[in-house]
Amino acid sequence: MTYPFELIPLPYAHDALEPLIDTRTMELHHGAHLKTFVDNLNNTLAGHPSLHGQTVEELLLNLEKLPQEIQTPVRNFAGGVYNHNMYFAGMAPNAAPLADGELKVAIEKAFGSVEEFLAQYKVAGLSVFGSGWAYLVSDADGNLSIFKTPNQDTPIPAGLTLVVIMDVWEHAYYLLRQNRRAEYIDNWFKVINWQIAETRYANR
Repeated sequence: MTYPFELIPLPYAHDALEPLIDTRTMELHHGAHLKTFVDNLNNTLAGHPSLHGQTVEELLLNLEKLPQEIQTPVRNFAGGVYNHNMYFAGMAPNAAPLADGELKVAIEKAFGSVEEFLAQYKVAGLSVFGSGWAYLVSDADGNLSIFKTPNQDTPIPAGLTLVVIMDVWEHAYYLLRQNRRAEYIDNWFKVINWQIAETRYANR
């Protein structure tokens, strides 16, 4: 997907993740917050036709080669589009547990067990100060680690493949959970789309 970027529809209904993620939060998070990032990215790139053929990933990988006056806006807006698209695609209603396979083996190698990974992942999500993201990422050799970024930064410039992404901005949970981020994380674990995670890991 290149300029003009479009708002990708959710792969499920806004109420599909109830009661774990509430309908109104999904409506605002996707239809307002993500749409604003998409619109602002398009507005930023409108006067730079030489960049219109680049994907979001290419823009983020080549930030330092962009005109200096748009580097920060592209970092914020393209990062917001990328992170949110991966976040929404990485959830599913009635999500199944992680099945036996390459990803599960890699998680057990890196963390000892899936349960221990989730415990460490929760700590990472809680430790993000203010707004940001927590990820399960893979390097080119398939080694897994937990990675965090503030604001709308992404793991892409670090050469890492995003496997699982958790949004810990307050707008992801505040309507239902208020300041109870830990409660949000516990419930969010139940909607992780492990099939998507397995595909991302396989395609690293």
